[in-house]
Amino acid sequence: REQLERIREMRRKRDAPVDDMGVQKCYDSSAPPQVMRYQVLLSLMLSSQTKDQVTSAAMLRLRQHGLTVDSILQMDDATLGQIIYPVGFWRNKVKYIKQTTAILKQKYGGDIPRTVEELVQLPGVGPKMAHLAMNIAWDSVSGI
Repeated sequence: REQLERIREMRRKRDAPVDDMGVQKCYDSSAPPQVMRYQVLLSLMLSSQTKDQVTSAAMLRLRQHGLTVDSILQMDDATLGQIIYPVGFWRNKVKYIKQTTAILKQKYGGDIPRTVEELVQLPGVGPKMAHLAMNIAWDSVSGI
């Protein structure tokens, strides 16, 4: 209880980078729900091993190019890499983003899966990302 109170006190100001630039702030809130959910998933994929400031900047650049399933499928790997650089492991993330986006288009009509079990089957998506996607994209607490 004492530790929890200390954490609450430290977080009272909400002044950490994650508060202003975390995944929950990286998507276009005015986009259609399906596009918003896709953007949430991509921001989670980019965020792994990457500082919030870098993820936020990469997402902004992607959104300036029209961040949708179709726009990513039409984009060549080199361009996608240039846009997301310098996120951590950007070369692998280009591959995972393209593979995941193709699966979303084929299997889910361009939307993201509604379950953690299906989300973790996507290339580059782990359990933590899946639970966060459920919370942010689907407004469903699934385990965190």
